[in-house]
Amino acid sequence: MRIYVPATLRMLRRLVADDVLDPLGGTAFALTPALREAYAAGDTDELEYVAMREAARASLRLLSIELVGDQPAWPRRVVVAVDTDAALPRPDLDDAAVRVTGSIPATAVAAVHIDDPEAEYAVRQAAAVVDSADLGDPDAEFVLGEAEDFELAWYDPSELPFLLELLDL
Repeated sequence: MRIYVPATLRMLRRLVADDVLDPLGGTAFALTPALREAYAAGDTDELEYVAMREAARASLRLLSIELVGDQPAWPRRVVVAVDTDAALPRPDLDDAAVRVTGSIPATAVAAVHIDDPEAEYAVRQAAAVVDSADLGDPDAEFVLGEAEDFELAWYDPSELPFLLELLDL
């Protein structure tokens, strides 16, 4: 099963250093039966894209914590695509939510999706209001939409060490 793990650039640095990814709270997103049921139309690729966008929004939640602290944080959404059979649906959270038990080995990472630098301002603004948007604030939802208008760039896992070096992370 392809799952989409919300992450941050800080988490990617740990992935490269330790060869494992630890999803926060064991939460990821995938094309689950509940997600397929929730959409009247859409092929597998389209529904996996929905799951990836849910993970990107969850990445904003992680960033909302990182961007408040004293440590430097990088305002870019990160989604790690992973192939694993160790994920179970979590319909109590969301149609696309899954629970992952344990660490994910780097060898299971299929791709990494990261915002380009042009998205940083919108992502920073969205991270500040993501909780309000979740609670139904239409102004906050508009700000989130600005960030979600940016497509995430695709990277092969083998590119991560070089990418992090280029970003000086």
